[in-house]
Order: sequence, then C-alpha cells, then structure tokens
Amino acid sequence: MRKAIILIAAISSALAISTTVISGDSPQPATDSSYSKPTDAELKQRLTPLQYSVTQHDDTERPFDNEYWDEKRDGIYVDVVSGEPLFSSTHKYKSGTGWPSFYQPLEPSNITEKTDYVLVFPRTEVRSKNADSHLGHVFEDGPEPSRLRYCINSASLRFIPKDELAKQGYQKYAELFE
Repeated sequence: MRKAIILIAAISSALAISTTVISGDSPQPATDSSYSKPTDAELKQRLTPLQYSVTQHDDTERPFDNEYWDEKRDGIYVDVVSGEPLFSSTHKYKSGTGWPSFYQPLEPSNITEKTDYVLVFPRTEVRSKNADSHLGHVFEDGPEPSRLRYCINSASLRFIPKDELAKQGYQKYAELFE
C-alpha cells in the first residue's frame, strides 16, 4: 500500500512539473525589468496584513470572502507586490471555488511553478517570477482550451480596470478589450 501511494505521488509530481501552458491570444511577454520586489520593511508598510501573509508566507485567504472571486469587470490582474502583469479577465471563469480562477496566465513568463507537498499529495504552486509572491495553485481540472485552473488568492492581486490601463502604464493590454 505504501509503495502504491509513493508511486501515485511520484506520477502526480511528474505530471505537475511537465504541465505546459500555451497562450495563443496573449500579447508578447513583457520584458520590462522594472518589476522587482521591495524590501520586507516596505512590504510590511504597503501591504495589508492579509496581503503580506499570503504573498510572503504562502497563506491562503478564505473562499467567497475575498476581493476578486466574483469580479466581473474587464481588466487585468497584476502582482500586488511588484505590479508585474499576471492574468486577464478575458481568461477568467467562474470555477465555483470561491477564488478568482483563470484558464491561462496573461504573461506566462511572469509565472513560475513549483511543487509543494503541504497537503501530502503534490500540488503545483504558482508564484510571480520577479517578486516571488505566492499567488495560489494550478490544477488540471479547468475548462478548454487549456484544461487548467489557476486558483489565485485575491490578496496576491491588484485589479486594473480596462479604462485605467493606459493611465497606470499597462496600455499594451488595452487591445484585449477592444
């Protein structure tokens, strides 16, 4: 029995590591190197206790009791720590989990994945590339076209409505909403 559990965990881990995201309709990956992680002291001043706990200590906010789980406006979601573009409302869907869910990232190059074993079985954790913020997890039970579900903590995100994209320096994403 123990060997079977270890084998299942190893297979699940290999599948999670080999998951590849193909983003056919997103703009070219950002090359802006201005996305960086502020000092810990700056983060403690700027972020709410929940945002700090989620992004810096890998915590999870409560489902159905977070800012963006039911957000319906058009716009993009950026890392609350660094501002790097992560997800778009055009890829968001209602998963029924109580957290914002996306079937693909806006900028795959701004997302990193790593396997965690917090719940015994392996899961694929999603982090922002430049700030190394904990965002949430990705699962293989999402809709077409990717069959992925990026289950993300609202506390890790800042939403930028489509009519504020240019004002906040994200004008290249305005074409997603035309």
